[in-house]
Formats: sequence, structure tokens, C-alpha cells
Amino acid sequence: MSTHPTLDKIHRYADGNSGLDEVTVWSIEVHLEACADCRARLAGSTTTESRALIAEVAIAIDRAIAAGPVPKPRAFFRTPTRQRWFVAALLPWIAMTAAVLGTAALLTHYLPGLPSLVLLLAPLAPLPGVAAAWSRRADPAWELIAGTPSAGLTMLLRRTAMVLVLVVPVLAVFATAGANRANPALMLLPCLAFTCATLLLGSAIGVHRAAIGLMAAWTAAVVAPSLATAELPALLEPAATSPWALATVVLAALTLLRAGSFRRLPSF
Repeated sequence: MSTHPTLDKIHRYADGNSGLDEVTVWSIEVHLEACADCRARLAGSTTTESRALIAEVAIAIDRAIAAGPVPKPRAFFRTPTRQRWFVAALLPWIAMTAAVLGTAALLTHYLPGLPSLVLLLAPLAPLPGVAAAWSRRADPAWELIAGTPSAGLTMLLRRTAMVLVLVVPVLAVFATAGANRANPALMLLPCLAFTCATLLLGSAIGVHRAAIGLMAAWTAAVVAPSLATAELPALLEPAATSPWALATVVLAALTLLRAGSFRRLPSF
């Protein structure tokens, strides 16, 4: 059975080994490793000077806290409302989209032989903003926001809605201006369908890659041939409104079913 060091030795050990030889210090340290009771006695062993110093430090800390500003309560796992709906990096993309649509409207007006460029570009109009809405590179608060419960599809849908709120009015102005006025349904429905398609495809490969892929595919398969033939494709004729509406509903439903995938992707 090991012998506990006396309380006097523990006090002296706590006071910097005052008056203890090396063998005694070593035996105390070995004993402390295995004895919780003596460790508790050591924790309570302070000299008069130490207790006075601790008291002075505590008083100084209390005075500093009382003189400083009142700390605000911390709200865990909450994201500022503005960041849930909008990120400043969207502004350059929205401005670029407006500039492209404005240029397309001018070209359509001054080159009447061309099909409506605004109508051709309508499905792609929101995609640059959607790609930037949930991007590690575009959002400086990505690491903070990505760890909150509101991250994932919920926040992406909020920011996508904000992109549509900013882009659709601009698109409507240019599409209905001038002599070559476009059917509003053929402007809005493809726009919404491609937005849903971007989110659905983005659940597998990332929204950024999905937006680039869809923009390239639509440009190669529809925009380029339409400019070559100077005619709008059947996809943008009035008879195509019902298929576009059906496609939008189906794509939106499939996107909601894939909601969990947006939290597993490392970045978009």
C-alpha cells in the first residue's frame, strides 16, 4: 500500500518544491499520477501570495468586463437574413446578363432578318446568377454558411428565387420591347425549366458545372442553328408552351427529391 504524502509536503510541492529534495519530489509526482485524492489536495494547495495574486487578477478582470461593452448574445447556427437570400457576388453576373440581353434586343431591332435573340437567350438568362448563388469561390462566407442547417437546397432555392426576381423583369422588358415582341410564356417557361434543370443536374455534378453544360448545349443545339437559318426553332413556337410547363413541373419535383444531395457535395 502506498503512503500518501503529508499535506505539508503537498503544500510545499505546490509552492515550487520549497525545501524538498529531488527524491521526495520524484516520489510525490509518481504518487500523484495514481492518486486522485492527492491530486485534489494539490489543486487546493495555494500559498498566501498565490491566493492574493489570484484575487487581484479576478478583481481586475471583473473591472475590465464591467467597463467594456455589453456582449451580444450569440445565436448559434443562424445565418443573417441577407446572406440567406443574396450574396454580393451575384451583382456582376446580373449586370452582365442585363448587358447581354440589352445587346441582343438591339441586334434584333436593327437586324430584322434575325430571329428574336432575346427569346433564344431567355432559357440561359438566369443560369450565370444561379451558378454564382451557391459557389465556394463567389461567397466569402461559404465555410460559415455551409455548416448551418439552412445550407443546401433550402438556401440555394432562396438565392435562385432572388436571381429570378432580378433577371425576369429585365428579360421581360427586352423581350416585349420593339417590333419583334416575344410571347411572355415562351420567355418565362423555358427560363424556369432551365433553372430547374440546372438545380437537378447540379445535385449530381455541382450547380456551376451544370449551368455551364446546359448553356453550352443550348447554344450548340438551338442558338447556333437558329442564327444560321434565321428562324426560331419549334421549341420556341407557341405550341411548345405546354411541354415547357410540364417539363418545369417535373424538373422541380425531381429537384426536391434530390434535396439531400446538395449537402453532400463539397462545393458547387
